[in-house]
Amino acid sequence: MLSIGEFSKICSVSTKTLRYYAEIGLIIPDEINPENGYRYYSIDQLERMLFINRLKSYNFSLDEIKTILESNKLQDKKLYISLMKKKKEMERQVQEYNQILNQLNDDILNVKQGNAMMSYLENIDVQLVEVPKMNILYIRKRVHEYECEDEAVRCFNQLVRRVIDNQLTITAPPMSLFHSEEFGELGLDYEFALPIKEQVTGSREFHPHLCLKTVIRGSYSQLSSVYTKQIEWAEKNGYENNDALFEVYVNDPEQVKTENDLITEVYYPVKKKEKR
Repeated sequence: MLSIGEFSKICSVSTKTLRYYAEIGLIIPDEINPENGYRYYSIDQLERMLFINRLKSYNFSLDEIKTILESNKLQDKKLYISLMKKKKEMERQVQEYNQILNQLNDDILNVKQGNAMMSYLENIDVQLVEVPKMNILYIRKRVHEYECEDEAVRCFNQLVRRVIDNQLTITAPPMSLFHSEEFGELGLDYEFALPIKEQVTGSREFHPHLCLKTVIRGSYSQLSSVYTKQIEWAEKNGYENNDALFEVYVNDPEQVKTENDLITEVYYPVKKKEKR
């Protein structure tokens, strides 16, 4: 048997943490002396503690770890799925940090060369174009910020299944329309759409008319900068927003090697401001 101090030292976990883990049922001392309350752990529990520490290093929450420990086998299918899910989350985080690091390096270079840190906005191209009428198959719903990516995948998959099941003809890449200006308690008013040739149940006519258009190559993190540039362009040239903003995803994120290969068209419907 190992005292709580010995167990703490071997596993690099504080005694305070071990007491908390016992409270929540994560790892309970094998024996507690009824006279003095001293806690003792068995040798067999060392492996359990190492397993907990390993999952913590992968950013599993204590609730997630407890659920895994309560399963019949540690190496079962549920554990495998949990590890794969965590792996994808960490890969996404690494990508995001790499993007931030690249952006930071660009900003450092700009400042070093005596340029304004926000001078990159000058390289964003804005064009005034007339977008023709189209027919879209759509799903419109409220989506919370944290679920946007997963919800987009689900909705576009549903739309593609409708196209296949009904033998419809896709005429352009998938797109998202944004009908509300901000995230509320119920989320953002999203419309996921596929332009199609036919008019069927679940489709509608969409004609944005005059739009500001910007094509970006690379991460979706650039989108806020594009919206800023388009709004500034509209204000400077006497235009105002006239309909829902929308994005067209020219290529599939699942089919590109890196985010740098992504191509997105951003549209900001406008009309000429009325003279007062």
